[in-house]
Amino acid sequence: MAGNLFKSSVAEAIGTFALIFIGVTSISAAKIGGAPDAVVNLASIGLAHGLTIAVMVAALGAVSGGHFNPAVTFGFVVTGRMNLATGLLYWISQLVGAWIAALLLVAMFGTDPVSMGTPDLGKNVSFAAGVVTEAVTTFFLVLVIFGTAVDDRAPKSVFPFAIGLTVALDIMGTGPLTGAAMNPARTFGPALASGHWTNHLVYWIGPLIGGALAAWVEHFFIMKKD
Repeated sequence: MAGNLFKSSVAEAIGTFALIFIGVTSISAAKIGGAPDAVVNLASIGLAHGLTIAVMVAALGAVSGGHFNPAVTFGFVVTGRMNLATGLLYWISQLVGAWIAALLLVAMFGTDPVSMGTPDLGKNVSFAAGVVTEAVTTFFLVLVIFGTAVDDRAPKSVFPFAIGLTVALDIMGTGPLTGAAMNPARTFGPALASGHWTNHLVYWIGPLIGGALAAWVEHFFIMKKD
């Protein structure tokens, strides 16, 4: 059991590392490389995040379940599908993986690109609106995770890309409002490495509420009971 938990922890750290490394660079790489700003748009950013999640879930889901997100893990804990100790271990792995990815980017390119790639609220978005937006988008994400990867009735071949596409559509829809993190680790790692902590609590409160609600709805209402 200890060996399985260690492998799961490593898998969670790797998957979250990939999300932060690709996610931050999808926003900042054009500026770092001197490419025109037009190279970067919501579609490119959304697909970069979504495809990263899809391939990491496909590659590592059999090891850890492919959470890569404290809000997803929280949904499993509050529904009793994962015990609290394992959930905390997943959280630590996810946050450490996110931090290491952001630290590597800081070491290569400095703090500004990482700060630029740290989710924050749009100019006219209030704290409360940000929390609600993050809660709703995370609700969609966790609902899809439970509906495709957890529900035995769903075809298992589709769930990595269903999850990845949900990440992409959430970013395309709400990226300008909150950065569409849907994931405390997506904000925490870059914030810790770059010092960009503005509105940081939005990215814990919203995703944890949304993730818990979606997990409860799926687990206690939508999913078939034996």
